[in-house]
Amino acid sequence: MSYHFLTGATGLLGSYLLRNCLLAGQRMAVFVRPTKRASARQRIETQLAHWERECGRKLPRPIVLEGDLTQLDLDLDAASLGWIADNCTSVIHNAASLTFQGGHREAEPWLSNISGTRHVLELCRCTEIRQFHYVSTAYVCGLREGRVLESELDEGQPLGNDYEKSKLEAEQMVRDAAFLNRPTIYRPGIILGDSRTAYTTTYHGYYAALKLAYALVSKVALGVTNGPALLATLGLAGSERKHLVPVDWVSSVIGHVLCRPEHHGKTYHLTGDHPVRVSEIAGTIQEAVETYGDSLDESDQMCCSGEWFEKSFCKELSTYRSYWRDDPHFDRANTAAAAPHLPCPRVDRRMMMMMAKYAIDANFGRRRVRPVKPEFDAHRHLRGLVRAWEESPEVASGRACVGLQVDGPGGGQWRLILERGRPIAAERGLGPHSAASLHLDSKTFGQLAAHQLSVAKAVRLGRVVVEENGMTSSQLLPVLEAAARPSTAPALAERDPSS
Repeated sequence: MSYHFLTGATGLLGSYLLRNCLLAGQRMAVFVRPTKRASARQRIETQLAHWERECGRKLPRPIVLEGDLTQLDLDLDAASLGWIADNCTSVIHNAASLTFQGGHREAEPWLSNISGTRHVLELCRCTEIRQFHYVSTAYVCGLREGRVLESELDEGQPLGNDYEKSKLEAEQMVRDAAFLNRPTIYRPGIILGDSRTAYTTTYHGYYAALKLAYALVSKVALGVTNGPALLATLGLAGSERKHLVPVDWVSSVIGHVLCRPEHHGKTYHLTGDHPVRVSEIAGTIQEAVETYGDSLDESDQMCCSGEWFEKSFCKELSTYRSYWRDDPHFDRANTAAAAPHLPCPRVDRRMMMMMAKYAIDANFGRRRVRPVKPEFDAHRHLRGLVRAWEESPEVASGRACVGLQVDGPGGGQWRLILERGRPIAAERGLGPHSAASLHLDSKTFGQLAAHQLSVAKAVRLGRVVVEENGMTSSQLLPVLEAAARPSTAPALAERDPSS
Protein backbone atom coordinates (compact mmCIF):
# COMPACT_ATOMS: atom_id res chain seq x y z
CA MET A 1 0.00 0.00 0.00
CA SER A 2 1.39 3.42 -0.98
CA TYR A 3 0.98 6.78 0.69
CA HIS A 4 -1.21 9.80 -0.05
CA PHE A 5 0.75 13.07 0.09
CA LEU A 6 -1.49 15.71 1.73
CA THR A 7 -0.86 19.45 1.82
CA GLY A 8 -2.74 21.83 4.12
CA ALA A 9 -3.12 19.17 6.82
CA THR A 10 -3.13 21.70 9.66
CA GLY A 11 -6.02 23.73 8.22
CA LEU A 12 -9.65 23.02 9.06
CA LEU A 13 -10.55 20.88 6.04
CA GLY A 14 -7.09 19.31 5.95
CA SER A 15 -7.36 18.18 9.56
CA TYR A 16 -10.67 16.45 8.81
CA LEU A 17 -9.24 14.83 5.68
CA LEU A 18 -6.29 13.53 7.67
CA ARG A 19 -8.51 12.20 10.44
CA ASN A 20 -10.92 10.46 8.06
CA CYS A 21 -8.15 8.92 5.97
CA LEU A 22 -6.36 7.58 9.05
CA LEU A 23 -9.61 6.12 10.38
CA ALA A 24 -10.17 4.48 6.98
CA GLY A 25 -6.76 2.80 7.16
CA GLN A 26 -5.13 4.95 4.48
CA ARG A 27 -1.41 5.58 4.72
CA MET A 28 -0.75 9.31 4.90
CA ALA A 29 2.24 11.61 4.44
CA VAL A 30 1.56 15.21 5.40
CA PHE A 31 3.45 18.28 4.26
CA VAL A 32 3.57 20.87 7.04
CA ARG A 33 5.31 24.17 7.63
CA PRO A 34 6.77 24.69 11.12
CA THR A 35 5.91 27.77 13.19
CA LYS A 36 7.90 29.73 15.75
CA ARG A 37 6.11 27.82 18.50
CA ALA A 38 6.06 24.28 17.13
CA SER A 39 7.78 21.94 14.70
CA ALA A 40 5.79 20.36 11.90
CA ARG A 41 5.48 17.12 13.85
CA GLN A 42 4.37 18.92 17.01
CA ARG A 43 1.63 20.66 15.03
CA ILE A 44 0.34 17.31 13.78
CA GLU A 45 0.63 15.74 17.23
CA THR A 46 -1.42 18.58 18.73
CA GLN A 47 -4.06 18.20 16.05
CA LEU A 48 -4.29 14.41 16.40
CA ALA A 49 -4.52 14.73 20.18
CA HIS A 50 -7.78 16.61 19.60
CA TRP A 51 -9.13 13.89 17.30
CA GLU A 52 -8.14 11.14 19.72
CA ARG A 53 -10.15 12.85 22.44
CA GLU A 54 -13.09 13.15 20.05
CA CYS A 55 -12.85 9.58 18.71
CA GLY A 56 -11.90 7.88 21.96
CA ARG A 57 -9.17 5.82 20.27
CA LYS A 58 -5.51 5.98 19.32
CA LEU A 59 -4.81 7.01 15.74
CA PRO A 60 -1.95 6.02 13.43
CA ARG A 61 0.61 8.75 12.84
CA PRO A 62 1.30 10.01 9.33
CA ILE A 63 4.76 10.57 7.93
CA VAL A 64 5.45 14.26 8.56
CA LEU A 65 7.50 16.13 5.97
CA GLU A 66 8.55 19.64 6.98
CA GLY A 67 8.90 22.33 4.33
CA ASP A 68 7.50 25.46 2.69
CA LEU A 69 4.92 25.40 -0.10
CA THR A 70 6.20 28.66 -1.58
CA GLN A 71 9.78 27.44 -2.09
CA LEU A 72 11.28 25.41 -4.94
CA ASP A 73 11.09 21.66 -4.23
CA LEU A 74 8.84 22.70 -1.34
CA ASP A 75 12.10 23.30 0.56
CA LEU A 76 12.46 19.53 1.03
CA ASP A 77 15.85 17.85 1.24
CA ALA A 78 17.00 15.17 -1.18
CA ALA A 79 16.18 12.34 1.24
CA SER A 80 12.58 13.52 1.61
CA LEU A 81 12.16 13.94 -2.14
CA GLY A 82 13.51 10.44 -2.64
CA TRP A 83 11.17 9.06 0.00
CA ILE A 84 8.16 10.66 -1.75
CA ALA A 85 9.23 9.19 -5.09
CA ASP A 86 9.53 5.71 -3.57
CA ASN A 87 6.42 5.72 -1.37
CA CYS A 88 3.74 8.15 -2.63
CA THR A 89 1.47 7.54 -5.60
CA SER A 90 -1.10 10.31 -5.11
CA VAL A 91 -1.26 13.92 -3.98
CA ILE A 92 -4.15 15.67 -2.23
CA HIS A 93 -3.37 19.37 -2.70
CA ASN A 94 -5.53 21.14 -0.17
CA ALA A 95 -3.27 23.98 1.04
CA ALA A 96 -4.41 27.46 0.03
CA SER A 97 -4.48 31.09 1.09
CA LEU A 98 -7.93 32.53 1.78
CA THR A 99 -6.76 36.14 1.39
CA PHE A 100 -9.43 37.98 -0.60
CA GLN A 101 -7.50 41.00 -1.80
CA GLY A 102 -3.78 40.86 -2.46
CA GLY A 103 -1.18 43.18 -3.87
CA HIS A 104 1.47 42.02 -6.33
CA ARG A 105 1.77 38.40 -7.36
CA GLU A 106 4.59 37.76 -4.89
CA ALA A 107 2.11 38.23 -2.04
CA GLU A 108 -0.91 36.23 -0.88
CA PRO A 109 -3.14 34.79 -2.20
CA TRP A 110 -1.00 34.45 -5.32
CA LEU A 111 2.04 33.14 -3.48
CA SER A 112 0.36 30.06 -2.01
CA ASN A 113 -2.39 29.48 -4.55
CA ILE A 114 -0.33 29.95 -7.73
CA SER A 115 3.34 29.44 -6.82
CA GLY A 116 2.46 26.78 -4.25
CA THR A 117 0.36 24.81 -6.73
CA ARG A 118 3.08 25.11 -9.35
CA HIS A 119 5.65 23.72 -6.90
CA VAL A 120 3.41 20.80 -5.95
CA LEU A 121 2.83 19.99 -9.62
CA GLU A 122 6.58 20.11 -10.24
CA LEU A 123 7.04 17.70 -7.34
CA CYS A 124 4.61 15.32 -9.05
CA ARG A 125 6.45 15.63 -12.34
CA CYS A 126 9.84 14.91 -10.77
CA THR A 127 8.61 11.99 -8.63
CA GLU A 128 6.34 10.58 -11.38
CA ILE A 129 3.18 10.86 -9.27
CA ARG A 130 0.19 10.71 -11.61
CA GLN A 131 -2.84 10.79 -9.31
CA PHE A 132 -3.75 14.33 -8.31
CA HIS A 133 -6.64 15.47 -6.12
CA TYR A 134 -7.07 19.24 -5.98
CA VAL A 135 -9.27 21.23 -3.61
CA SER A 136 -10.48 24.23 -5.57
CA THR A 137 -13.58 26.31 -4.76
CA ALA A 138 -17.07 26.63 -6.20
CA TYR A 139 -16.32 30.34 -6.54
CA VAL A 140 -14.06 29.94 -9.54
CA CYS A 141 -17.42 30.67 -11.18
CA GLY A 142 -16.84 34.33 -10.31
CA LEU A 143 -19.83 36.55 -10.99
CA ARG A 144 -21.64 34.08 -13.22
CA GLU A 145 -25.40 33.71 -12.97
CA GLY A 146 -27.72 30.85 -13.82
CA ARG A 147 -26.49 27.25 -13.94
CA VAL A 148 -22.80 26.39 -13.53
CA LEU A 149 -21.71 22.93 -14.66
CA GLU A 150 -19.02 20.87 -12.97
CA SER A 151 -17.33 20.50 -16.36
CA GLU A 152 -16.99 24.27 -16.82
CA LEU A 153 -14.18 26.51 -15.64
CA ASP A 154 -13.08 29.58 -17.58
CA GLU A 155 -16.11 30.87 -19.44
CA GLY A 156 -14.75 34.42 -19.60
CA GLN A 157 -16.60 35.33 -16.41
CA PRO A 158 -15.63 38.40 -14.31
CA LEU A 159 -14.21 37.47 -10.92
CA GLY A 160 -15.07 39.05 -7.59
CA ASN A 161 -11.69 39.17 -5.84
CA ASP A 162 -8.06 38.05 -5.98
CA TYR A 163 -8.83 34.81 -4.15
CA GLU A 164 -11.20 33.71 -6.92
CA LYS A 165 -8.74 34.82 -9.59
CA SER A 166 -5.88 32.86 -8.03
CA LYS A 167 -7.96 29.72 -7.53
CA LEU A 168 -9.26 29.76 -11.12
CA GLU A 169 -5.71 30.14 -12.43
CA ALA A 170 -4.47 27.35 -10.16
CA GLU A 171 -7.25 24.97 -11.18
CA GLN A 172 -6.49 25.64 -14.85
CA MET A 173 -2.83 24.91 -14.15
CA VAL A 174 -3.79 21.56 -12.63
CA ARG A 175 -6.00 20.71 -15.60
CA ASP A 176 -3.21 21.60 -18.04
CA ALA A 177 -0.57 19.38 -16.38
CA ALA A 178 -0.11 16.80 -19.14
CA PHE A 179 2.05 14.48 -17.00
CA LEU A 180 -0.86 13.76 -14.63
CA ASN A 181 -3.68 11.33 -15.05
CA ARG A 182 -6.91 13.24 -15.38
CA PRO A 183 -7.05 15.15 -12.05
CA THR A 184 -9.90 14.94 -9.55
CA ILE A 185 -11.12 18.38 -8.54
CA TYR A 186 -13.29 19.31 -5.56
CA ARG A 187 -15.12 22.64 -5.47
CA PRO A 188 -16.62 23.25 -2.02
CA GLY A 189 -18.88 26.16 -1.21
CA ILE A 190 -18.29 28.30 1.90
CA ILE A 191 -16.97 25.95 4.54
CA LEU A 192 -18.32 26.26 8.07
CA GLY A 193 -17.51 24.26 11.20
CA ASP A 194 -18.70 20.78 12.09
CA SER A 195 -22.44 20.18 11.61
CA ARG A 196 -22.67 18.25 14.90
CA THR A 197 -20.11 19.90 17.21
CA ALA A 198 -19.57 23.31 15.51
CA TYR A 199 -15.81 22.72 15.84
CA THR A 200 -13.69 25.00 13.68
CA THR A 201 -10.15 26.35 13.62
CA THR A 202 -10.56 29.01 10.93
CA TYR A 203 -12.73 32.10 11.05
CA HIS A 204 -13.35 33.50 7.57
CA GLY A 205 -16.50 34.48 5.67
CA TYR A 206 -19.50 33.99 7.94
CA TYR A 207 -17.20 34.07 10.95
CA ALA A 208 -15.52 37.30 9.82
CA ALA A 209 -18.88 39.12 9.77
CA LEU A 210 -19.83 37.56 13.12
CA LYS A 211 -16.49 38.51 14.69
CA LEU A 212 -16.80 42.12 13.53
CA ALA A 213 -20.38 42.46 14.75
CA TYR A 214 -19.45 40.85 18.08
CA ALA A 215 -16.61 43.35 18.57
CA LEU A 216 -18.76 46.35 17.67
CA VAL A 217 -21.83 45.37 19.68
CA SER A 218 -19.91 45.95 22.91
CA LYS A 219 -19.97 49.68 22.13
CA VAL A 220 -23.70 50.08 21.52
CA ALA A 221 -26.94 49.57 23.42
CA LEU A 222 -28.92 46.35 23.14
CA GLY A 223 -31.33 46.41 20.21
CA VAL A 224 -29.46 49.04 18.20
CA THR A 225 -28.13 46.54 15.64
CA ASN A 226 -30.33 46.32 12.57
CA GLY A 227 -29.81 43.46 10.12
CA PRO A 228 -31.88 44.84 7.21
CA ALA A 229 -30.18 48.23 7.51
CA LEU A 230 -26.75 46.58 7.40
CA LEU A 231 -27.70 44.64 4.28
CA ALA A 232 -28.96 47.78 2.58
CA THR A 233 -25.72 49.61 3.42
CA LEU A 234 -23.79 46.75 1.82
CA GLY A 235 -25.98 47.03 -1.28
CA LEU A 236 -27.77 43.73 -0.62
CA ALA A 237 -31.47 42.93 -0.77
CA GLY A 238 -31.26 39.97 1.60
CA SER A 239 -32.68 37.52 -0.94
CA GLU A 240 -29.18 36.59 -2.14
CA ARG A 241 -28.35 32.89 -1.64
CA LYS A 242 -25.09 31.47 -0.26
CA HIS A 243 -23.91 27.86 -0.28
CA LEU A 244 -22.74 27.24 3.28
CA VAL A 245 -21.44 23.70 3.82
CA PRO A 246 -20.21 21.97 7.01
CA VAL A 247 -16.59 20.84 6.99
CA ASP A 248 -17.40 17.30 8.13
CA TRP A 249 -19.64 16.76 5.10
CA VAL A 250 -17.09 18.18 2.64
CA SER A 251 -14.41 15.93 4.10
CA SER A 252 -16.66 12.85 4.01
CA VAL A 253 -17.42 13.29 0.31
CA ILE A 254 -13.76 13.88 -0.60
CA GLY A 255 -12.70 10.87 1.46
CA HIS A 256 -15.35 8.71 -0.22
CA VAL A 257 -14.23 9.71 -3.72
CA LEU A 258 -10.55 9.41 -2.80
CA CYS A 259 -10.91 5.74 -1.86
CA ARG A 260 -12.80 4.80 -5.04
CA PRO A 261 -10.74 5.03 -8.24
CA GLU A 262 -13.87 4.68 -10.39
CA HIS A 263 -14.84 8.21 -9.29
CA HIS A 264 -11.45 9.79 -10.01
CA GLY A 265 -10.81 12.18 -12.87
CA LYS A 266 -13.99 14.23 -12.42
CA THR A 267 -14.92 17.60 -10.92
CA TYR A 268 -17.28 17.76 -7.94
CA HIS A 269 -19.33 20.71 -6.77
CA LEU A 270 -19.52 20.26 -3.00
CA THR A 271 -22.53 22.48 -2.41
CA GLY A 272 -25.86 21.79 -0.76
CA ASP A 273 -29.40 21.57 -2.05
CA HIS A 274 -30.60 24.41 0.17
CA PRO A 275 -28.55 27.61 -0.07
CA VAL A 276 -29.04 30.07 2.80
CA ARG A 277 -30.55 33.50 2.26
CA VAL A 278 -28.28 36.39 3.21
CA SER A 279 -31.14 37.84 5.27
CA GLU A 280 -31.13 34.65 7.36
CA ILE A 281 -27.36 34.89 7.84
CA ALA A 282 -27.62 38.55 8.87
CA GLY A 283 -30.50 37.79 11.23
CA THR A 284 -28.55 34.97 12.85
CA ILE A 285 -25.48 37.16 13.34
CA GLN A 286 -27.65 39.86 14.92
CA GLU A 287 -29.30 37.34 17.24
CA ALA A 288 -25.96 35.75 18.16
CA VAL A 289 -24.17 38.98 19.10
CA GLU A 290 -27.17 40.25 21.06
CA THR A 291 -27.49 36.88 22.84
CA TYR A 292 -23.83 36.20 23.57
CA GLY A 293 -22.31 39.69 23.42
CA ASP A 294 -22.03 42.42 26.05
CA SER A 295 -23.94 45.61 25.16
CA LEU A 296 -23.80 48.95 26.95
CA ASP A 297 -26.57 50.82 28.72
CA GLU A 298 -28.00 53.70 26.68
CA SER A 299 -27.00 56.13 29.45
CA ASP A 300 -23.34 55.09 29.30
CA GLN A 301 -21.18 57.93 28.01
CA MET A 302 -19.18 55.44 25.94
CA CYS A 303 -22.32 54.19 24.16
CA CYS A 304 -22.27 54.70 20.37
CA SER A 305 -25.23 55.11 18.08
CA GLY A 306 -26.81 52.62 15.72
CA GLU A 307 -25.64 54.78 12.82
CA TRP A 308 -22.05 54.45 14.06
CA PHE A 309 -22.49 50.67 14.27
CA GLU A 310 -23.77 50.45 10.69
CA LYS A 311 -21.02 52.64 9.24
CA SER A 312 -18.26 50.84 11.14
CA PHE A 313 -19.60 47.41 10.24
CA CYS A 314 -19.89 48.17 6.53
CA LYS A 315 -16.52 49.91 6.35
CA GLU A 316 -14.68 47.00 7.95
CA LEU A 317 -16.58 44.40 5.93
CA SER A 318 -16.03 46.10 2.57
CA THR A 319 -13.30 43.57 1.69
CA TYR A 320 -15.94 40.83 1.75
CA ARG A 321 -18.58 42.78 -0.22
CA SER A 322 -18.35 40.46 -3.24
CA TYR A 323 -18.58 37.48 -0.89
CA TRP A 324 -22.26 38.19 -0.17
CA ARG A 325 -23.44 38.36 -3.78
CA ASP A 326 -26.09 35.95 -5.02
CA ASP A 327 -24.73 32.50 -5.85
CA PRO A 328 -25.55 30.81 -9.14
CA HIS A 329 -27.07 27.33 -9.31
CA PHE A 330 -24.22 24.84 -8.98
CA ASP A 331 -24.91 21.65 -10.91
CA ARG A 332 -24.06 18.64 -8.72
CA ALA A 333 -24.51 15.71 -11.10
CA ASN A 334 -21.08 14.17 -10.43
CA THR A 335 -21.37 14.59 -6.67
CA ALA A 336 -24.87 13.09 -6.58
CA ALA A 337 -23.73 10.10 -8.66
CA ALA A 338 -20.58 9.41 -6.62
CA ALA A 339 -21.99 9.97 -3.12
CA PRO A 340 -25.79 9.66 -3.11
CA HIS A 341 -25.60 8.28 0.45
CA LEU A 342 -23.96 11.47 1.72
CA PRO A 343 -26.55 14.27 1.52
CA CYS A 344 -25.35 17.67 2.66
CA PRO A 345 -26.76 18.61 6.09
CA ARG A 346 -29.10 21.57 5.80
CA VAL A 347 -27.54 24.72 7.24
CA ASP A 348 -30.35 26.48 9.08
CA ARG A 349 -30.63 29.12 11.77
CA ARG A 350 -30.19 26.59 14.57
CA MET A 351 -26.94 25.31 13.08
CA MET A 352 -25.61 28.81 12.39
CA MET A 353 -26.38 29.83 15.99
CA MET A 354 -24.47 26.77 17.20
CA MET A 355 -21.53 27.77 14.98
CA ALA A 356 -21.70 31.33 16.31
CA LYS A 357 -21.68 30.25 19.95
CA TYR A 358 -18.69 27.98 19.37
CA ALA A 359 -16.74 30.78 17.67
CA ILE A 360 -17.54 33.29 20.42
CA ASP A 361 -16.69 30.81 23.18
CA ALA A 362 -13.40 30.09 21.40
CA ASN A 363 -12.73 33.84 21.13
CA PHE A 364 -12.43 33.37 17.36
CA GLY A 365 -9.27 31.29 17.69
CA ARG A 366 -7.32 33.77 19.78
CA ARG A 367 -6.78 31.28 22.56
CA ARG A 368 -3.55 29.53 21.80
CA VAL A 369 -3.40 25.78 21.98
CA ARG A 370 -0.18 24.63 23.60
CA PRO A 371 1.83 22.17 21.49
CA VAL A 372 1.46 18.60 22.70
CA LYS A 373 4.59 16.84 23.95
CA PRO A 374 4.09 13.07 24.13
CA GLU A 375 5.22 11.26 27.26
CA PHE A 376 7.05 8.75 25.10
CA ASP A 377 8.43 9.73 21.71
CA ALA A 378 9.07 6.72 19.49
CA HIS A 379 10.82 8.99 16.97
CA ARG A 380 13.43 9.99 19.51
CA HIS A 381 13.75 6.42 20.72
CA LEU A 382 14.43 5.10 17.20
CA ARG A 383 16.54 8.06 16.09
CA GLY A 384 19.76 6.05 16.10
CA LEU A 385 18.30 3.44 13.77
CA VAL A 386 16.87 6.10 11.48
CA ARG A 387 20.20 7.91 11.37
CA ALA A 388 21.94 4.66 10.43
CA TRP A 389 19.64 4.36 7.40
CA GLU A 390 19.99 8.06 6.45
CA GLU A 391 23.78 7.77 6.45
CA SER A 392 23.81 4.48 4.50
CA PRO A 393 20.49 3.85 2.73
CA GLU A 394 22.07 1.03 0.74
CA VAL A 395 22.15 -0.94 4.01
CA ALA A 396 18.62 -2.18 3.18
CA SER A 397 19.70 -3.86 -0.05
CA GLY A 398 18.95 -7.57 0.05
CA ARG A 399 18.12 -7.60 3.76
CA ALA A 400 14.89 -8.65 5.42
CA CYS A 401 12.60 -5.83 6.58
CA VAL A 402 9.82 -5.63 9.14
CA GLY A 403 7.16 -2.92 9.36
CA LEU A 404 6.68 -1.25 12.75
CA GLN A 405 3.54 0.83 13.34
CA VAL A 406 3.17 2.67 16.63
CA ASP A 407 -0.20 4.40 17.08
CA GLY A 408 -0.98 7.21 19.48
CA PRO A 409 1.04 10.15 20.88
CA GLY A 410 4.65 10.13 19.73
CA GLY A 411 4.01 7.21 17.39
CA GLY A 412 4.84 6.68 13.76
CA GLN A 413 5.64 4.14 11.04
CA TRP A 414 9.00 2.61 10.21
CA ARG A 415 10.56 -0.12 8.11
CA LEU A 416 13.11 -1.92 10.27
CA ILE A 417 16.09 -3.31 8.34
CA LEU A 418 17.35 -6.55 9.85
CA GLU A 419 20.70 -8.27 10.07
CA ARG A 420 20.66 -11.72 11.66
CA GLY A 421 17.18 -11.02 12.96
CA ARG A 422 18.04 -7.74 14.67
CA PRO A 423 17.24 -4.18 13.51
CA ILE A 424 20.33 -2.32 12.35
CA ALA A 425 18.58 0.63 10.68
CA ALA A 426 15.10 2.10 10.18
CA GLU A 427 13.49 3.99 7.31
CA ARG A 428 10.46 6.16 7.98
CA GLY A 429 7.27 4.73 6.52
CA LEU A 430 6.21 1.15 6.02
CA GLY A 431 7.41 0.94 2.43
CA PRO A 432 5.25 0.53 -0.69
CA HIS A 433 5.19 -3.28 -0.53
CA SER A 434 3.54 -5.43 2.08
CA ALA A 435 5.83 -7.09 4.60
CA ALA A 436 5.69 -8.74 7.98
CA SER A 437 4.70 -6.15 10.56
CA LEU A 438 4.34 -5.33 14.23
CA HIS A 439 1.52 -3.06 15.38
CA LEU A 440 1.18 -1.56 18.85
CA ASP A 441 0.43 1.73 20.57
CA SER A 442 2.92 4.21 21.96
CA LYS A 443 2.05 3.44 25.58
CA THR A 444 2.91 -0.21 25.05
CA PHE A 445 6.12 0.63 23.17
CA GLY A 446 7.12 3.02 25.94
CA GLN A 447 6.55 0.35 28.58
CA LEU A 448 8.59 -2.14 26.56
CA ALA A 449 11.40 0.40 26.25
CA ALA A 450 11.30 1.08 30.00
CA HIS A 451 11.32 -2.67 30.79
CA GLN A 452 7.95 -2.28 32.51
CA LEU A 453 6.41 -4.88 30.22
CA SER A 454 7.74 -7.90 28.37
CA VAL A 455 7.04 -8.55 24.71
CA ALA A 456 5.56 -11.95 25.56
CA LYS A 457 3.11 -10.43 28.02
CA ALA A 458 2.19 -7.61 25.64
CA VAL A 459 1.32 -10.20 22.98
CA ARG A 460 -0.62 -12.26 25.50
CA LEU A 461 -2.65 -9.20 26.49
CA GLY A 462 -3.42 -8.41 22.84
CA ARG A 463 -1.43 -5.17 22.93
CA VAL A 464 0.81 -6.22 20.03
CA VAL A 465 -0.64 -7.33 16.70
CA VAL A 466 1.69 -9.50 14.63
CA GLU A 467 1.23 -9.91 10.87
CA GLU A 468 3.53 -12.74 9.91
CA ASN A 469 3.50 -12.49 6.08
CA GLY A 470 6.61 -14.55 5.37
CA MET A 471 8.09 -14.42 8.86
CA THR A 472 6.90 -16.28 11.93
CA SER A 473 6.01 -14.80 15.29
CA SER A 474 9.06 -16.48 16.77
CA GLN A 475 11.16 -14.44 14.33
CA LEU A 476 9.22 -11.19 14.67
CA LEU A 477 8.91 -10.84 18.44
CA PRO A 478 12.69 -10.70 19.05
CA VAL A 479 12.78 -7.86 16.50
CA LEU A 480 10.33 -5.86 18.60
CA GLU A 481 12.24 -6.68 21.76
CA ALA A 482 15.48 -5.45 20.17
CA ALA A 483 13.86 -2.27 18.79
CA ALA A 484 12.48 -1.47 22.23
CA ARG A 485 15.89 -1.72 23.90
CA PRO A 486 17.77 1.57 24.26
CA SER A 487 20.97 -0.18 23.21
CA THR A 488 19.60 -0.47 19.67
CA ALA A 489 19.09 3.32 19.49
CA PRO A 490 22.48 4.96 20.16
CA ALA A 491 21.03 8.45 19.82
CA LEU A 492 18.34 7.80 22.43
CA ALA A 493 19.78 10.31 24.86
CA GLU A 494 20.16 13.01 22.23
CA ARG A 495 17.50 15.62 21.68
CA ASP A 496 15.64 15.07 18.41
CA PRO A 497 15.48 18.50 16.71
CA SER A 498 12.18 17.58 15.06
CA SER A 499 10.43 16.90 18.35
